[in-house]
Amino acid sequence: MGGLLVIGDAVTDVVAVHGAPVATGTDTPADIVVRPGGSGANTACWAAHLGADARLLTRVGYDTGAWHVAELRGAGVRPHARVDPGHPTAVVIAMVDGAGERSMLTNRGAGGRIGPSDWDDRLLDGVSRLHVSAYTLFAGPGLDLFRTAVRAAARRGVAISVDPASTGPLAGFGVDRFLRETAAASLLVPNRDEALLLTGERDPEAAAAALGARYGMAAVKLGAGGALLARDGRVVARAPAVAARAVDSTGAGDAFAAGFLAALLSGHPAESALVAGCAAGARAVARLGGRPVPAGGMPAVRISESGEPLCSP
Repeated sequence: MGGLLVIGDAVTDVVAVHGAPVATGTDTPADIVVRPGGSGANTACWAAHLGADARLLTRVGYDTGAWHVAELRGAGVRPHARVDPGHPTAVVIAMVDGAGERSMLTNRGAGGRIGPSDWDDRLLDGVSRLHVSAYTLFAGPGLDLFRTAVRAAARRGVAISVDPASTGPLAGFGVDRFLRETAAASLLVPNRDEALLLTGERDPEAAAAALGARYGMAAVKLGAGGALLARDGRVVARAPAVAARAVDSTGAGDAFAAGFLAALLSGHPAESALVAGCAAGARAVARLGGRPVPAGGMPAVRISESGEPLCSP
């Protein structure tokens, strides 16, 4: 089984789970936990947890960089992380409602400054798939890094996949521009909304088929609706969601991507890899935070609504 190199952010996640709607101008009771996260880092950690040889290229900040590197290593990931001396690590404040849906406030910090200087062709040694979180593309240096990495992967015959990341920055970057920049990818792993945005379709199956025609293969995440697999212009498989009590949807899409990619790297057909992706996503939504195991190097701190510190779940 070849290695998986992920390019993406490592992020300090502040997750606040609130049962009632957030009240403007006053307090809203919530359970709050601080954990390492980031789409790219989460995907790498889930992939390592599922048995893949996972590596992560990222940039962390002067404030919590050592913690993030230790957490990645503790999760079984091989981190390639430059510490930015002038900027803090990216931070996301995720507000999670009673249904497990989240709204996020984001500061990309050092992650928004990763660029070609962070690249070395030797990062692809032993790697059979390059997977990129599209957050990387949404800043100029990161886009240059993406182009450099894709050229190097193409020279070596390394498969390329992309997660479109999020509809807001994706729309700001531009759909046509995104499709043009990611044309070398042979697999896209969007969620439903991203698939619809990228294709202009109103139906997820039509969107999946269109993306499968463009990239060769697309695995479209539908949340509670499971997932669709499209290849060469038609939907070829559907996988149901695995039943789970939704606690926090943070990292569920990253876990799906990791499960899907880890299964592919193990030699499973894409159809069964789709099922593996749904299983990993279900495990992610059943716990707080975006990683498969509790933080270790700097323990996650959970605060109850009463203000008492609790053990990390």
